[in-house]
Amino acid sequence: MDALQLAGLIRDWAPGRRPKTAIVLGSGLGSLADEVTGAARLSYLDLPGFPRSGVSGHAGELVIGDLAGHEVAVLSGRAHYYERGNPREMAVPIATLAALGVERLILTNAAGSLRPEVGPGTAMLITDHIAWSGTNPLIGVEGDSRFVSMVDAYDPGLIGVARRAAKTIGVDLAEGVYMWFSGPSFETPAEIRMARALGADAVGMSTVPEVILARHAGLTVVAISMITNLGAGMTGAALSHDETKREAAKGAERFRALVMALVAALPPEGKEPR
Repeated sequence: MDALQLAGLIRDWAPGRRPKTAIVLGSGLGSLADEVTGAARLSYLDLPGFPRSGVSGHAGELVIGDLAGHEVAVLSGRAHYYERGNPREMAVPIATLAALGVERLILTNAAGSLRPEVGPGTAMLITDHIAWSGTNPLIGVEGDSRFVSMVDAYDPGLIGVARRAAKTIGVDLAEGVYMWFSGPSFETPAEIRMARALGADAVGMSTVPEVILARHAGLTVVAISMITNLGAGMTGAALSHDETKREAAKGAERFRALVMALVAALPPEGKEPR
């Protein structure tokens, strides 16, 4: 089943819904899906080609409804490159969102900070990224469309909306460059030192393939990390996925408020932010 067929299936399941904004929820951030009202919910298991995430903290559910004055499609959970070694894990969901008429994609994730002053519980607006994994989700795609410009991959207009939204609700919003490592093992202290030397401000195991796929599909993108830890070797403590989930849960209420404020601040559908 291709993206157009999947979009038709979803329209039949959620008649009358035409979301222009979509949100991908990262590790420990799935509670935002509970804020969607008038929600229609569909398991990824019922959508051929949608990922089967094996990571705890990722529900694997598409939720369509209303959030902060906008119709939204929420992907509660993602699959990662490290699960099967496939950078195109999220290709079908993102192509389906585009076929549904979605124009804006809000990505969230849990990440490790490389800046001591940006500690756990902080939200970081991603302004650019470094793809360090050595692969790309557009490898194998045919035609000239695969040569996607990544200048302003993180849309300046949407970045401005996020900044204003954070200011409105009094949330301190850090900003920085996100570096994608393949995972699933955490980075070594030496890799963290390298990442800092290369100009990264945070590290993680997701998001970058989705940004590339979204830009290929013509979607505008904004992305925010929930900082759950400092990078390996910065504190002397060992890292774990349990810590990621625990710290994400601690900051979930503030992060949820930030994303809702961002959605509320979006201009009416059809008008792009400046």
